[in-house]
Amino acid sequence: MSHNTAIKKRSEIAFEDTWATEDLFPSDQAWEEALEELSKIESTLTSYCGRLNESGQMLYDFLKLVEDSNTLAHSLANYCMRKSDEDTRNSTYQAMVGRFMSVMVKLSAATSFETPEIMAISDERLESFYVTCPALERYRRSLTDMRRMKDHVLSAAEEKLLAAAGEMASAPDNIYGMFADADLTFADALDALGKPHAVSQGTFISCEESADRILRKNAYESLYTGFGKFKNTAAGLLNAQNSQLKFFAEARKYPTAFEASLDGTNVPTSVYLNLIDAIHANIDKMHRYVRLRKKLLGLDELHFYDVYTPLVADVDKKIPFEQAKQTVYDSLAPLGEAYRSILKQGFESRWIDVYQNEGKRSGAYSAGARPHPFVLLNYTGTLDSQFTLAHEMGHALHSYLSNSRQNPVDANYVIFVAEVASTLNEALLMEHLLGKTTDKKERAYLINHFLDQFKGTIFRQTMFAEFELWMGRMVAEGKTLTADLLCQEYRRLNELYYGPDMIVDDHIAVEWARIPHFYYNYYVFQYATGYSAAIALSRRILREGKPAVDDYINFLSGGCTKCPVDLLKGAGVDMTSPEPVDEAMKLFGQLLDEMEKLMEE
Repeated sequence: MSHNTAIKKRSEIAFEDTWATEDLFPSDQAWEEALEELSKIESTLTSYCGRLNESGQMLYDFLKLVEDSNTLAHSLANYCMRKSDEDTRNSTYQAMVGRFMSVMVKLSAATSFETPEIMAISDERLESFYVTCPALERYRRSLTDMRRMKDHVLSAAEEKLLAAAGEMASAPDNIYGMFADADLTFADALDALGKPHAVSQGTFISCEESADRILRKNAYESLYTGFGKFKNTAAGLLNAQNSQLKFFAEARKYPTAFEASLDGTNVPTSVYLNLIDAIHANIDKMHRYVRLRKKLLGLDELHFYDVYTPLVADVDKKIPFEQAKQTVYDSLAPLGEAYRSILKQGFESRWIDVYQNEGKRSGAYSAGARPHPFVLLNYTGTLDSQFTLAHEMGHALHSYLSNSRQNPVDANYVIFVAEVASTLNEALLMEHLLGKTTDKKERAYLINHFLDQFKGTIFRQTMFAEFELWMGRMVAEGKTLTADLLCQEYRRLNELYYGPDMIVDDHIAVEWARIPHFYYNYYVFQYATGYSAAIALSRRILREGKPAVDDYINFLSGGCTKCPVDLLKGAGVDMTSPEPVDEAMKLFGQLLDEMEKLMEE
């Protein structure tokens, strides 16, 4: 942890360790000019109102203009949002994001007639449009997908009103981002020698991975005390988020926000509910993991500040970023040289913003832009950071392949499949690392990390999904999500998932306040389903080689050309079946067996 005692200013970060936003726009001024260009399209879009049923050519011209506008808007969004994330305190980029959002709300209102008019076209007339205007075939997939939701489309006037409310609907998420990343600060955490360590959302996990239990405890209490002081504010934001989801779901004639969300990506709600049921059926394995961790750490009481530190601490070492890149590159050899050449391009062409700086957005993500994705890291040199690099570059190459091989209208894969590519990279990295060592202690260290991936990606994210489902149900019943109510339910779920060998305290009961994914609209369950799919796919690739790789690359290149369940079936995994989750749980049990054996020797 000694390498994480100070957080640099943005100006102190080396140029080569920053992402190349100039590939989007060479300057803020160029961005301003493009935003002005986008804003002028509003009147042209409006001129198509009432005319989409006239002819195939008219419909094509409108859809092509929308596609071009969206492509420009995507670049504008990536520039101002990536710049804002570099330092969330920077008012210049905060203002640019705000102005961009205002333009987008106006454009959304200007095109609010689109869906109702397209829905009103009869099937027979639309088929005649494809005949008279062959170019319209470019949009057949997107038109078909839009028209499957016909029962949830309102009148043109009502759609315009909902579109105008879009900026207000995004307020809870925007306010939470400013609150959690820019305004909220935490007391330094003292280690066993009395040395202070800076605590932020970016450094927290590194503190928790330390072998120094005093540091872990102090960092844990610092972070959750900080959030606890504002738990009522955080509860108000979460209540507002769930209330706006309820409003829009009811407006569109869905029974619940849950059903509205999953219908948007064409994923059956049964997949979500079956995941929770499957994990409940295997919860004994999670309790077994907790007991093993308590035993191997030699603790009378296991606390949540003990769940990240490696069980074989003296194997832990700092991994320089250059070494991490090379290891990730080597581990992905099973995916073929074409895949790895793109990965190398990303490493060498500044797709990645590497290190933490003051005010930088916490966590990690990949933003799928053109001409290339942008990856945010807060790299700290740990094994977990190396896995995060593999994870986010999985997202990045998924986006790159879909963007390069599909039209913009068919390139954006839905969130249900988003976590497959990232977690498959992690699975291959783990296989690579395990295959390189015969040292029992190092193997135990790696298996511990693999177990922690299962804990964090399947069990923990399923717990989040269950909490999110509960929040939606509470709001649907007319209840207010107060801090006390949220803490009570979050504590109950932690007790259920972690079992009797874990101390569930008041600090962890407020953890919900620091989870940004609760603003992502029923997103988190897909980490668990994606991880399960990735486990199955990685084993098929290692077992079958090129045929499996070819199917997988086709999946990565598919964008949204098929529904997500069918895309995954093409790659060789059926998420309507319990088999992928069961396979993951079987592997988790086998890893527990091996870990216990290794630690006894």
